[in-house]
Amino acid sequence: MRGAPFVRTDRRVSGPAAVLLAAVLALSGCGASGEDSSASADRGVAGAQQQKSGKAGAPAADAERPEQTRKNPKPSATHVIRTASLSVEVKDTSKAAANARAVAQGAGGLVEKETTERIDATRESAHLVLRVPQEAYDEVLRELSGAGKLVSRTSAAKDVTDQVVDTDSRIATQRASVARVRELMDRADKLADVVTLEGELSSRQAELESLLAQQASLKDRTTLATVTLDLVEPEAAAEADDDAGFPDAVAGGWHAFLTMLRWLAMAVGAAAPFLAGAALLAVLWRLLHRRRGAKGE
Repeated sequence: MRGAPFVRTDRRVSGPAAVLLAAVLALSGCGASGEDSSASADRGVAGAQQQKSGKAGAPAADAERPEQTRKNPKPSATHVIRTASLSVEVKDTSKAAANARAVAQGAGGLVEKETTERIDATRESAHLVLRVPQEAYDEVLRELSGAGKLVSRTSAAKDVTDQVVDTDSRIATQRASVARVRELMDRADKLADVVTLEGELSSRQAELESLLAQQASLKDRTTLATVTLDLVEPEAAAEADDDAGFPDAVAGGWHAFLTMLRWLAMAVGAAAPFLAGAALLAVLWRLLHRRRGAKGE
């Protein structure tokens, strides 16, 4: 019985010391992937079950398959973030905005943001942020560009496949790490060990939640493309002089006449104090002149 010495050696270690030793060994081995650890555990359980049933050769064959899979991994899907910005001049902003909403929703997307502003008494502008599926991205851009006069268009694509794969791998590793810490907490006997492991568990769970948030953000941005659309109405064109008729000429002349009267009234109003003073001086001068003439006679 070759396994007996090892059993006796393990029994010499006290319970708390064994827990701490297991914690050190488990935490020091956190660099291994969570998927590899779970796969190894599954293979061990399968091997034990098949050994009991007398099938000792099958586990060895099953254990070789994951190694071959890792040597020849399947090509992963490409993850791309697509964005575009459009500026279109339209005759009616309200109708064009409603059409843009219909195009996005018809493609299976949504309107993330919409803002409408009035430029002046006759013109409006609209700003929309649309989220559309990646497979409908090009078709949606064509329909939105044809809604009016295209002023500007920019588009960009960013490959984030490596970032997605790295985030998924880190999540698997972190989940395995959290599971190991929880297992150590179940085995801990001393209060100090429990407090230390609780702090470690909180830290690792916070890191796992952060990674999950990054994964969700990447999934959202790679599943739905972002299209920013600006709609604006053109300025009213000035009417040509040749189109002016007799009523327009009369209206223009009347406007000029009223403008002249207004300026004359303003000039008279401004000169009124000086004219009143001059008139008063003229009256006084005439009175004095008459008195002198009366005394000379």
